[in-house]
Amino acid sequence: MKQIRLLIIAACVLAVLVAGVAALAAGKGDDNDQEKEPPDPMAKAVKGLEFRSIGPAFMSGRIGDIAVDPVDKSTWYVAVCSGNVWKTVNAGTTWEPIFDKYGSYSVGCLAVDPNNHLVVWVGTGENNSQRSVGYGDGIYKSIDGGKHFENVGLKNSEHIARILIDPRNSDVVYAAAQGPLWAPGGDRGLFKTTDGGKTWNAVLQISENTGVTDVQFDPRDPDVLYAAAYQRRRHVWVLIDGGPESGIHKSTDGGKTWREINKGLPKVDRGRIGLAVSPIDPDVVYAIVEAARDKSGFYRSSDMGENWTRMSDYITTSPQYYQEIYADPHQFDRVFSMNTYVMVTDDGGKTFERFGREFKHVDEHAFWFDPDDPDHLLTGNDGGLYETWDFGKNYRYTSNLPVTQFYKLAVDNSEPFYYVYGGTQDNATQGGPSRRS
Repeated sequence: MKQIRLLIIAACVLAVLVAGVAALAAGKGDDNDQEKEPPDPMAKAVKGLEFRSIGPAFMSGRIGDIAVDPVDKSTWYVAVCSGNVWKTVNAGTTWEPIFDKYGSYSVGCLAVDPNNHLVVWVGTGENNSQRSVGYGDGIYKSIDGGKHFENVGLKNSEHIARILIDPRNSDVVYAAAQGPLWAPGGDRGLFKTTDGGKTWNAVLQISENTGVTDVQFDPRDPDVLYAAAYQRRRHVWVLIDGGPESGIHKSTDGGKTWREINKGLPKVDRGRIGLAVSPIDPDVVYAIVEAARDKSGFYRSSDMGENWTRMSDYITTSPQYYQEIYADPHQFDRVFSMNTYVMVTDDGGKTFERFGREFKHVDEHAFWFDPDDPDHLLTGNDGGLYETWDFGKNYRYTSNLPVTQFYKLAVDNSEPFYYVYGGTQDNATQGGPSRRS
């Protein structure tokens, strides 16, 4: 009996093996009939997810620059340090993100062509030296009012500080590149294109450690250029915010040749310098200069930068973060300084006071003058975008520009909709439901 049972078991095993071999032989060479790998359930679940905005709806965030259409002043472009480029065609009533699908989320500067309002230039990478700084991938150009953009070069610049368009020839554009913050080299210095961005030439280069943080031209003769060189390097433990290579340079031939114009400026190591040329009297040039050994201050030249006079010891609270100045086109010797609060001088830099300080967020970075109305201004800061029609007495806050910069996120166990919380840049901790009922 035992032998019979063993024979029966052996016969069953053999039958199974034969059937298996036959099945494999039948399927051999037919890829369509072979059993496929089972689908990854996680990949299938993620594939069905879509991003949606959940807010916040009450607070905006850090604005880097503002550009207004010269033909239609209700069309604005806003550069966000950590939120791309946004456009409104109705003075801020509604907004559209127009730069989400391109290579950088961080934007440093904007420029609209004064001769063709559909041409918009974008310099990526915020133009400061913060610890949490977003870098970019060069310069973009749109020829259809921001519907489409093309990367036109300087991909290794990382931080574009200023774009300047020659009002006589739209194909001539200058780009001030601070260069990489955490490393030497890259596309660093002042660059010029004469073919609308197809090619770029480095017209002012100092070294692998020093870029250009600002550039301005004489409105009477755009071949006269002023450029501020900026030596810097960020490390985890320190920011080297200046050095012997920082200073002001001048060209009178459209950038072909340059010379330093530092007579009257402090002879110590200098840091970030902001420049402005008076639109009313372009012989007058202003510079806010970060310098060592308590030599920082506000400087003024009345002879096109050939000689400088220290008007006061005024300096911004953190030059690496601010240090941009704007000369008022409506009143001579009035200059606005971007700082923790907007500061203004009416006497060419001798004295400064806070401007429009009530009902407004702090940490100012961007400014725009209405060329037709001296009381109409736009300002951008770490809280968002503000508009005033009475020279800073009252403001309209643009709360519907959803660009808050979050550093940390967390969720709770609330039901039926859990809450999402975030720690934000200069805007406290914010939270709200993941869905609305």
